[in-house]
Amino acid sequence: MGKNLIKCLLAVSAISLLLSGCGKKTSTKDTSSEGTKKEESQNQGKEKVTLSLWAGEEDRDYIAVVTENFIKENSDKADITINWKPVIEGQCRGALLGDVLNAADVYTTTDGDIQSIVAGGAASPVLNPDEIRNNNLEASVNAVTIYDKIYGYPITADNGYFLYYNKEYLSEEDVKSLDKILSIAAKNKKKFAMDWSSGWYLYSFYGQTNLKLGLNKDGVTNFCTWNSKKGEITGTDVANALMRIGRNPGFENTEEWIKGFQKGKVIACVSGVWDETTIKNILGDNYAATILPSYTVAGKQIQMSCYFGYKMLGVNPYSKYLDWAHKLANYISNEENQKLRFEIRGQGPSNINASKSDEIKKSPAVQAVIAQSEFSELQRLGVNFWDPATEFGNQMAKGNTGGEDLQTLLDNTVKKIKASVVG
Repeated sequence: MGKNLIKCLLAVSAISLLLSGCGKKTSTKDTSSEGTKKEESQNQGKEKVTLSLWAGEEDRDYIAVVTENFIKENSDKADITINWKPVIEGQCRGALLGDVLNAADVYTTTDGDIQSIVAGGAASPVLNPDEIRNNNLEASVNAVTIYDKIYGYPITADNGYFLYYNKEYLSEEDVKSLDKILSIAAKNKKKFAMDWSSGWYLYSFYGQTNLKLGLNKDGVTNFCTWNSKKGEITGTDVANALMRIGRNPGFENTEEWIKGFQKGKVIACVSGVWDETTIKNILGDNYAATILPSYTVAGKQIQMSCYFGYKMLGVNPYSKYLDWAHKLANYISNEENQKLRFEIRGQGPSNINASKSDEIKKSPAVQAVIAQSEFSELQRLGVNFWDPATEFGNQMAKGNTGGEDLQTLLDNTVKKIKASVVG
């Protein structure tokens, strides 16, 4: 679909949304009696279908175009009305489970909430599981697979992090190694920036070490072996590696890497697709992005990993028009509409063919996050992980234990991470 056509559709559809009350189907009718009779004749025998759709406010323009196209493409089969309501993905689960009988027929949610939605009986299994498996990245399908059934239609695969860097200082070979990045940064009195106050980022050093972290079957508490004394890589091995990085003059523990790039202080950072436009504008021709590097731990080079998230469309099993709800979700998630989502929203697709399109190949950030997904894990964590992880990450960034025995520090951190949320 050409960009001029997209702009035209956006303009028309945006007006339609405003006039029709958030995405309701609109049509141009002949007000003459002859026109009315003609329309009634055309619609006679057609099924009248009304569907409700929840998606984020930022998806307004995209949803307007896609739903209008869906209505047109199925106009010979049914008289369809689609009512869109802005609902933040993170709030979808609560709204859905709070009143599933009156909730949307189709809704946008995240991999972190789909399991709870399924457990609450608010997700209908997809009708075309083989098609979903064949057309989408394996990890995105796994994210919506619960008890061996697929309960959602993947639409994005971009909520992860990777490496941005300045080509003026770093080559494609240099950025394969964190040791090399830190060495070049220090030599040039620059910084590699990363936020160790966030356990989301800190996990990157553990993902490929066999030191485990995750959610117990109770769905509330965590298991964690970051203090393990067994295996080729122990808890103290990783902690010592972190402290070495923390002491390196080329490292900075911060979430202000954008300001660092602007001041010429930062030459590499760990972040996600949301920062691509800003960093690209700052670095210009020196802008680049790639997967995370390897780092040295216990004398080995270990590939850094990441937590990765996906968005998906779910279908309410209580929908009055269940088949049509599935058709709509499947349509929005197809290859062409994932390409359109990238053009309008800049979001990386889960569809395999869409991710290989020429336009998406031009985005180093999207290509980097897709490549990084090979070294990733779904985030499944209880609330007691975050505060201890922040304390531990900030301490490691100082390059020391604060006077505490290292193993004791690890044991206490893990104890807090694994603690019950009751009492």
